[in-house]
Amino acid sequence: MHPALKVLDTPMVSHWLCNLRNKNSSNLLFRHAVELLSQAVFLEAASNFDLKKSSFETPVGPAIGYLVNQDFAIVPILRAGIGMVDPILRWMPDARVYHLGACRNHDTLQPEFYYDKLPQDMSKFHCLVLDPMLATGGSALETIRRLRKSGVRKINFLGLIGSENGVANLHAEFPDVSITLAALDEELNNRGYICPGLGDAGDRFFNT
Repeated sequence: MHPALKVLDTPMVSHWLCNLRNKNSSNLLFRHAVELLSQAVFLEAASNFDLKKSSFETPVGPAIGYLVNQDFAIVPILRAGIGMVDPILRWMPDARVYHLGACRNHDTLQPEFYYDKLPQDMSKFHCLVLDPMLATGGSALETIRRLRKSGVRKINFLGLIGSENGVANLHAEFPDVSITLAALDEELNNRGYICPGLGDAGDRFFNT
């Protein structure tokens, strides 16, 4: 396994992955699974965040602790990435959120961007790129290229299910980008969907 790849392996993650993948899960249950797994993936990725020492007073005396010492920007890849934003904002309510809209051309399987609201200079941010599915890696690659043009050096990709092909493609171009996933599947079908995957994450999340 690539040193910059983390795949979760705990009983509760396994439990909620089953609910996420199951085609018979209700829309409510699917969204709840996205929420819980997004938080689990974020907390694993956060284990390497920079900290600074902090002195403060508790009700009974002085104490020393550690606070996260970075400016964060969350960059969900529209539209499916939107479902991962709120669960992560609960942990980082001060993070900026910038949007990139991408859809996959179903003939070429290449991403096509239709919305880009990133500022020109994002060099001060540690960026978290969110997309539930890392299939071919095309949308993630285009997003990271765009962030690099804006000066971003530190980037984490957070997803729920990835393919071995997508991980390999992303790390071939950006070996320094950390990838954290709830699950890693082996195959893509001829339509570019992860197998067994979960189908279309955006359609299932937004009930369309």
